Amino acid sequence: MRRRSVRIGLTLLVTGLAIAYLVWKVDIHEIVDTLLDADPWWFALAVAIMIGTALPMALRWQWLMRAQLMEERFWWLTRAYFVSYSASQVLPTSIGGDAMRVFETAKRHPGRTADVTSIILLERGLGGAGTVLLGAIGFVLAIGTYDVSAYLWLEGAFVLGTLILIFLFFARSARPLLARTQPLLARFRIDRHMRAFYDGVHHYRGHVRLLIGVFVFTTAIQAVRVLSIWAAGKAVGIDLGPRIYYVMGPLFFLVLLVPFTLNGIAVREAFFVSFLGSVGVPADQAFASGFLFFLVTTALAVPGAGILLWEGFRGGSRPRLEHG
Repeated sequence: MRRRSVRIGLTLLVTGLAIAYLVWKVDIHEIVDTLLDADPWWFALAVAIMIGTALPMALRWQWLMRAQLMEERFWWLTRAYFVSYSASQVLPTSIGGDAMRVFETAKRHPGRTADVTSIILLERGLGGAGTVLLGAIGFVLAIGTYDVSAYLWLEGAFVLGTLILIFLFFARSARPLLARTQPLLARFRIDRHMRAFYDGVHHYRGHVRLLIGVFVFTTAIQAVRVLSIWAAGKAVGIDLGPRIYYVMGPLFFLVLLVPFTLNGIAVREAFFVSFLGSVGVPADQAFASGFLFFLVTTALAVPGAGILLWEGFRGGSRPRLEHG
């Protein structure tokens, strides 16, 4: 109960600070005018990019499942992705959506919950690693054109975190270090669960080609998704080329992985105002683009909500009993 209270308190604190920053920086009347004048065609392009990239992400998930000898239909995995987007609207950022995917997939593969969890979190980790690489490339592209050096520390933190996780999960020399955490994990009665999760991820050490292929594929998907942020900016009249968004976009996606607030409320808009402000975009326009991108992600949840309603009318989907 105490840990939950602390978590809620920190969430409210971060939300309050982000809102205070926005109140200080923006004019609500200017924002409303900017949104009312937004170009619907650029907005539609942003939505189409986000929805369209869900299909290759489902394919990536299917490849990782096959390596664990779990067969699943591509269209069901696509359905699960869209449903998870709907869940992430009311749960903490993308982590809530991942929990929904674990829950639904584990029902279809009884006894494989740890493997399902490891697959989904590995997929998320590879996505994060690809995004970090894309961000590093973006910073190289920005040299001599944009002054975004203040964000280098954030990019560096994500790079360091990614390298540490790769070492912990795939290096055999990390096992003695991890073994030292066993008494602490046993005290909380999660040692067996964590061991099963570690084994599920470490299993992919023998699938190097698959991991490299998924990593490259994921980086390409993220490169396309960044263009949805650029389109949201164009919709509210921000006259910047795609290059700067390849600096901003990857950092933005990484920041949203951390459950600071419910569905990234206020943090998302504060990031847009802060980053785009560093390259000369007025705060009101930057806020409007962030809010418009929120509407893009909300539109991404519509197919999943429709699927859930349809399945509710039909009596729900029956879980598979076989292991695949």
